[in-house]
Amino acid sequence: MRIAVAGATGVVGRHVVDVATERGHDVVPLARSVGVDLTTGAGLVARLSGVDAVVDVTSVPTQDREESEAFFGAVTRSLVAAESTAGVGHHVALSIVGIDDVPSGYYAGKRLQERLLAEGDQPWSVLRATQFHEFAEQVLHFVTVGPVSVVPRMTSQPVAAREVGEALVDLVEAGPSGRAPDLAGPEVLPMHRLARRVSRARGLGRLVVAVPVPGAAGRGMRDGSLTPGDAGVRGRTTFDAWLGA
Repeated sequence: MRIAVAGATGVVGRHVVDVATERGHDVVPLARSVGVDLTTGAGLVARLSGVDAVVDVTSVPTQDREESEAFFGAVTRSLVAAESTAGVGHHVALSIVGIDDVPSGYYAGKRLQERLLAEGDQPWSVLRATQFHEFAEQVLHFVTVGPVSVVPRMTSQPVAAREVGEALVDLVEAGPSGRAPDLAGPEVLPMHRLARRVSRARGLGRLVVAVPVPGAAGRGMRDGSLTPGDAGVRGRTTFDAWLGA
């Protein structure tokens, strides 16, 4: 199959490219470096010529609702319109477990992304996954004061990004499936403790201070709303195994 990947150089996108290539698929990255603008749609139709499926793992570094909705809305609309014109038969998107229950600005954009797919005519699949193991290192750099990293108190069930990539390629190969079962890691763990372990293992020297985020969003982060509410699908790689690798 010929698979286009939006966000091909990101944390999960790199794994989608690797997994698809390992399985013998032809991968087409969608990025500005190859003349594509995902927010406006410029260059998309030509780039999608002969493509069977598109995997969207794009992201935007914001917690502002308007910015998040503007980004995910524009990217989804541009991709779907170009796919329809180019004859692409399947749109696969990565989303996040718990976004219906935590009022985050970023999650508002993801909810819009899912809604546009569900209400549109393009055949689609959506995979919701929990935070990746890599997130424990990313949070060390969100809010810093000298050697101190301020990390939100969050109950997480992190999953290996490689396994998310595998699950997304599985969906491509299965064909349009709608909302797929949620994917989570094998363990429920507090994010600030994972951040401390990453700092020690990587020799980063960060002093991690755990702070509860105020309001309903913070409560949702702490009370397990970002973990799956049912048995669902579980990844194989523990945080210790990922960190050791």
